[in-house]
This record gives sequence, structure tokens and C-alpha cells, in this order.
Amino acid sequence: MCFKKFSLLIVSFVLLVSIAKAQDTTQKVIANRTNSIVQQQKPYVILISIDAFRWDLADKYQAKNLLKLRESGVQADYLKPSYPSLTFPNHYTIVTGLYPAHHGVVDNIFYDKARNVTYRKSDKAMAVDSSWYGGKPLWVLAEQQKMLSAIFYWPGSEISMDGIRPTYLYNYNEAIPIDRRVAVVKDWLQLPAEKRPHFMALYFPQVDQAAHKHTVDSEETRAAVQIVDDAIGKLVAAAKSTGLEVNFIVVSDHGMTTIDRENTIPLPKAIDLNRFKVPPGNVLLHVYANDQVDIRPTYKALKAEATTYDVYLSKQVPKAWHYNKKEDKYNRVGDILLVPKLPNVFNINGIKPDPGQHGFDPAIKDMHAIFYAWGPNFKTALKIPAFENVNIYPLIAKILGLNYTNKVDGKAKVLAPILANP
Repeated sequence: MCFKKFSLLIVSFVLLVSIAKAQDTTQKVIANRTNSIVQQQKPYVILISIDAFRWDLADKYQAKNLLKLRESGVQADYLKPSYPSLTFPNHYTIVTGLYPAHHGVVDNIFYDKARNVTYRKSDKAMAVDSSWYGGKPLWVLAEQQKMLSAIFYWPGSEISMDGIRPTYLYNYNEAIPIDRRVAVVKDWLQLPAEKRPHFMALYFPQVDQAAHKHTVDSEETRAAVQIVDDAIGKLVAAAKSTGLEVNFIVVSDHGMTTIDRENTIPLPKAIDLNRFKVPPGNVLLHVYANDQVDIRPTYKALKAEATTYDVYLSKQVPKAWHYNKKEDKYNRVGDILLVPKLPNVFNINGIKPDPGQHGFDPAIKDMHAIFYAWGPNFKTALKIPAFENVNIYPLIAKILGLNYTNKVDGKAKVLAPILANP
């Protein structure tokens, strides 16, 4: 081997080691916590999110484990995401029971007028800063009532809210193999009763990653579905081997569709960037005015030129989205919203969008997600109509016997009929 090739190998090895070290793969454990005697008698819930697992993918790609397991429990026609049907807003909605405009994470990227700062989910410091997040996540609710929780990736789980974090936590990274994640959950279930978490949540990104880059109809997405389905099969088997009666809830945050990435929409001419702030986005543009006097004339100009997108003043946003000015608790929704009409998307920063996208109106079929649930607390062989994802929070609180006085948008009565012992 020549010296040059050897040097390249050394450089490559050092780079790989550096990347591995950059990802925090250690489990964070708060050692002094225990379940109270009362909580040790409560059921177990494992909440699993498969990012971008569209409502039809289990059948489309014959996910044998999910198909079998959903038949043994409860399945909804589909799960309706909250608007916008994006990852961070919806994952945080699922664990708080609040619409995005009510918990504050209104987009993956948005501007906060009071702070004069743009939030980006990719910014690690912001992603773990609890001051950006409202509501009370399920793991906080559980821990406050002396019930231990464990989170293996979940958007929003790395924050400390009221000084409380999950007892067991993995910060998000892509270095831990999927089989290792299954093994960790089994380890949690084998802990002594006083140390065993009763609420567990896991997040699988593989389907979203494949569908974004290759579309939902690709072989890559088929393979990703099979990988996740296999992991869930192993997870269920691992839970069964412990002898514990565990409830599983499998959801997705949104669906996925294919867009026109060749004929994208540029920043409309009516928007003067000296007068407005416009964070980047493909499926939704928030337009924030520096001076309120500019809103109305710019809105009129946008309406006059818009053909491939809809234009809304913040107070005129469709009521069904729970996203208008009146519901914008943290004042983070744009003064004007630009919403593209499928298959169109925006491209204002010159970066060609991936062919697979989501974030559109939750009423659009391709945005529909999944809800499957099985275990001792659920009825069997039951199919139910679609429902909004805000209703998952009160369902899990009910199963775990957790009381909550914090305001949520979900209603316990919506999913009460699916419980074996409501």
C-alpha cells in the first residue's frame, strides 16, 4: 500500500471516530428516582412513533408484524395530524395534547417576535431550551406523580421542564443500531419494580428519511418499512418474554406525498425582505412584518399574483387548523401565511427540495397517519373512525392512572370506547 493511500485511510478512520464521538450515545439516568408503591401497580405503555408512516403503508408494503398486531387490538381508519403536518409540531402535540399554536412549536422553523429570534429544530441549543416549549409532556406528568418514564428519542424530550426530565433518556443520535434500541427497552422492562419505567416512548426515523429522498413509492421506503416492522416485532417479543402485560400504541406524526421539485415557487415579488422576515420553508411560508402597516397592502398584492398557493392573513387561517391569530398563544404564526397547492412547493433559498414532502393540510389523504394499539387495556379486533392526534394524551393518562389539571385540547371521551375497562 502506498503512503498516499495509507494516509487517506488514516484520515478516513479519524473522521469516522470523530463523527461517532460527536454523537452522544450514552443513556442518561437520574439514579435517585423510584416509582411510588402505588405507581408500581399501574399498567405499562410503550408509545412508538414511526415518522412519516402514511396511513396506507402497512398494507402497501405488507408490514406483517403491524398487520397482525393491529388486528389483535384497535386500529383507526387513520390518525389526523395537527397543522402543519410536520415532525416537531406533531410529535410535541402527541405528548402534550395541545395543538401547535397552543404549545408554541408552530413549525420546524419559525420566528419569535418577542425574542427577535428564529427557532430552528436543527439548532441543538434551541431544541433543548425548555423556554420554547409550552404544555406538560406525558413524561413530566408521570414523573411529577412518582411514576418513572423512559424516552428513546422523541422530539422535545431532551428539554428540562420545571426541572424535570425523563428518568431514562437517550439524546437523539443515529449511531445506535435499531436492534440495540430493542435490547435497551427489554432492559428497562427487566428492572426491579421500583426502578421500572411505566411510560416509555420510542421514535423511528427510517421511513421519513427514505420517503423524503426517494418518495413513498420507492424501494427504499419499502425497505425502511420492513426494517421498522421487524424491529417492532422484536420489541413485542422482548416485552412478552418479561412476563409483563404491556400496552403498545403505534402512531405516526404525519403522512407523505410527492411534489413537483422541478417547478418550484420562488419568493413572491410582493414580499419586500426589507419590510418582512420570511424563514425558509417548502410547504408553508410564514411572513412576519417589521411594521404592521405593511401587512394589508402586501396581502392584497400577494392575493393578486397568487395562482399556485393560497394566501391567508393570520386571523383568516381556516378554523379547522387551530392555527389562526386568536389561537396563536405565543404569537409565533406569521402575519401572513402562504400555503402551496399540491404538487407545488416553495423554494426561496435555492436548495432543491426533496421529492417527498409533508406539512400540508391534514385533511389531505396523503397527510393521514396511523394509530394502532394493543395490549391488556385495549379492546380486541376493533376498528374505529379517524380522530385527531391531540386525543392520544388523555388516553395514555387514563391507562396509566395519571391525573392532569393542565389544559389540553384532547378529550378523554374520544378514545374511551377503545379501552377494555374504561
